[in-house]
Amino acid sequence: MSQEKLGNALGLTFQQIQKYERGGNKIGASRLYELAQALDIPVSFFFDDYQAPDHAAKPIGPVDEVVQAEPDPMMKRETLDLVRAYYDIKDPVVRRRLFDMAKALAKISE
Repeated sequence: MSQEKLGNALGLTFQQIQKYERGGNKIGASRLYELAQALDIPVSFFFDDYQAPDHAAKPIGPVDEVVQAEPDPMMKRETLDLVRAYYDIKDPVVRRRLFDMAKALAKISE
């Protein structure tokens, strides 16, 4: 999605979106929620590297009741960055070789 389309979806200019993207302006919680809705992603996507402090709220109840689900790799910022870098490779032969190499590495790491 382009900055202009995202801006239109949020009622903002693309320049404001650029400021958010570059860190020039802080993003409030409500705006973050709106961004997640416009991009059709969970808000947690923006916090994939967040490490909760030791004093963070703990779950109530027995630990056995807390189920830790494996995060969806398609919702991680790392995945998005990897896909963008992949498509930044202009030479289709080089891009295909990288694709084949990644598949081979995944296979041998199983």
